[in-house]
Amino acid sequence: MKLTKKNIALLLIIPLLTGFSEQKDTQQNNMQTKPSYLSNPVYQQQIELYEVYKMPQADIVMLGDSRTQGAAWNELLNRGNVVGRGIESDILEGYLRRMGYVYKLRPKICFVSGGINDLYSGSYTVEQIYQLFVNIVAELKIRKIIPVIEATVFAGRDWGKAWNITAADNRFRNGEITKLNKMLSDYAKRNNIEFLDINQKLSTPDYFLRPDLTWDGIHFKAAAYKIWADEVDKVLKKYKL
Repeated sequence: MKLTKKNIALLLIIPLLTGFSEQKDTQQNNMQTKPSYLSNPVYQQQIELYEVYKMPQADIVMLGDSRTQGAAWNELLNRGNVVGRGIESDILEGYLRRMGYVYKLRPKICFVSGGINDLYSGSYTVEQIYQLFVNIVAELKIRKIIPVIEATVFAGRDWGKAWNITAADNRFRNGEITKLNKMLSDYAKRNNIEFLDINQKLSTPDYFLRPDLTWDGIHFKAAAYKIWADEVDKVLKKYKL
């Protein structure tokens, strides 16, 4: 993917939107490529932490990106049996490559939240992102872990204004999010899978993330986490967890 000035700003400055195109390794004559989630320093940092964490088992895993990483889920839910596995800037292919750190916890349920980094990277179509969600769910089901697909949450109207991202840009991406969420919701219904959509509680009538719930147009304030946690708790009670 050819990098424009806007894309470069996104890749280098905005933590949530670390790019996800396969990049040339200019030091290799064989032109091998490296997935960009491996170029995300936070990804490697968190993987190394997963290797030394001592918690042997958790019933609940929160899998996601920076939005998931942004809260201490054990405190937010007031539960000792929940572990957060969010990584800033991560994309769904990155999730798939670190699923082993979910399985080792032997959870009963796993909430899967993400997709916005993939969309803003410009490297994936809605259909490709949908398929990655499906692949993650399939892996969880094989291991008898209850999957909960979480709807991708909208971006705010003014997200990225400092990098010349316009409200029209964000409206277009939110339209893609709407399409993705419809596909995920339909898939969940067909396959009797839990689908958790907090967009109605977090968005404006014209489908932007509410400005009072975000500090930058993407990341959540405490009030948004409170809403999210309340909905997660409802799902846990449904499954008697």
